Amino acid sequence: MQTIYADGIANISLIDGVIRFDLVNILQLEQEKANLRTVGAVALSVPALLRTHDQLSKAISKMVEDGILKKNDTEAPADSAAE
Repeated sequence: MQTIYADGIANISLIDGVIRFDLVNILQLEQEKANLRTVGAVALSVPALLRTHDQLSKAISKMVEDGILKKNDTEAPADSAAE
C-alpha cells in the first residue's frame, strides 16, 4: 500500500452518485494564493463519504478530548460571512 501526503483537497464533484476529489500539496504561497499540485485522487460512493465523515469527526473529537487540538468556536459560519 502506498502512503500519500496531502495538504488538502480540491476539485470536489458528484457525478452519477460518486464523489470525486483531488488530493493536493501546496508548492508555494504567492500573495495569499496557493500554487497547488495534484498528488492523487479519491472516488467514494455517497455512503462511503458519509462513513468517512463520521470516522474523521470521531477522530477530531478524540484529539480535542486528548488536548491535541483546540476547538475554535469563534470562527463565523460561511453563510454569515457574506451578510
